[in-house]
Amino acid sequence: MTEINGALSGLKIVACSTAQAGTVPYMLMADLGAEVIKIETPGKGDNNRNSGFLEGEIGSFFETNNRGVKSLTLNLKSYDGQKILHSLIKDADVFGQNFRPGVAEKLNFDYETLSKINPKIVYASVSAYGPDAPDGHLPGTDAVGQALSGIAEAYSIPGNNLRTGVASVADESCAILTFGGILAAYINAQKTGKGQKLETSLVGSAFRLLGWTMTTAMWSNRPPITGARINGTRERPGIAACFNDINGKPFALQLDPDDWQEAMRALNFFDILTENGLIDLGLAFESEIKKTEILDKLAELFSNDTRDNWISVLRKADMISTHVNTMLEASNDPNIKENNYVTEVWYPELNKNMKVHGTPWKFSKTPANIKRAPKLGEHNTEILSGLGYTKDEIEGFKDDKII
Repeated sequence: MTEINGALSGLKIVACSTAQAGTVPYMLMADLGAEVIKIETPGKGDNNRNSGFLEGEIGSFFETNNRGVKSLTLNLKSYDGQKILHSLIKDADVFGQNFRPGVAEKLNFDYETLSKINPKIVYASVSAYGPDAPDGHLPGTDAVGQALSGIAEAYSIPGNNLRTGVASVADESCAILTFGGILAAYINAQKTGKGQKLETSLVGSAFRLLGWTMTTAMWSNRPPITGARINGTRERPGIAACFNDINGKPFALQLDPDDWQEAMRALNFFDILTENGLIDLGLAFESEIKKTEILDKLAELFSNDTRDNWISVLRKADMISTHVNTMLEASNDPNIKENNYVTEVWYPELNKNMKVHGTPWKFSKTPANIKRAPKLGEHNTEILSGLGYTKDEIEGFKDDKII
């Protein structure tokens, strides 16, 4: 079988990373053909190898976040382990780590050390709070990113407590921003011959994810309208919201300011809203009571027919509307499946195909290649042999628990 030549073929990455935000950037690069060498603790491996749902001995968390990478076990507390790591860095393009502050310096894989070995190295460091934060010395997870950034309010329901959500939006947004930042720094290194240190954080990434909604809150100095996204201005309001149909099935719509009244006419809601003094969507900016009345009336009206009907009416009027899927429904939605956003991979030890994430990209000439996550230390011999170590030396490393 011919190996797929991905868009990042030829790129070499060494990563001392775990969790989600620390591994997904390199998993995405492996999908696109990069050689990614993941450093793991001998005999133990990544702490997340058995996290998530277990199918046999395969954990959904590790498999999702580490597919396509190579596993090299190294005792980085040892001189020989550090020496091997430094040898890998000599011809690497990228190094990634997400250890707590201070650990990299202690184990001699900080930026200052590695940049002396390879001045072109792009050094990516992921943290919870950010390098200059007062709490920057503390560890953190996706929940920290969601909680501190304001994301919790964005998905809040009036009258309910703020809470973080099940989707790892801080982890994943951090991973994607780290992915882009690495490529930007790599391009710069090719032009200038000099690498640099790139730092990203869960808090900073989740804060960026709020986009213009955060800008609006800062400019207006007031919280956003929650329960539905009623945006724009008092004079030109728009709406994005979800409603249940006659069977309790949810659907979503988004109407720009110029679409509001036209949509209400297409739905035959215009006269009813006018009679109730609710046709002016801008009232939501003036009064929480009026906002609630408008949303409640819309909910009542939408509960009289099926979502397929409402979606059809809105789409015929060239308005935006679609079904609201559960996660399992999304995984079977033709819009997801036909774009290869979900795919299947053969697991011989389970004797079956398993559904996994596909790829969010569609390259016309260099398609992504979805692979498996590695077994612990699966590539020890391959990688160490490539560095010039003999079979006896590799066996010695095993005996001394270096690998």
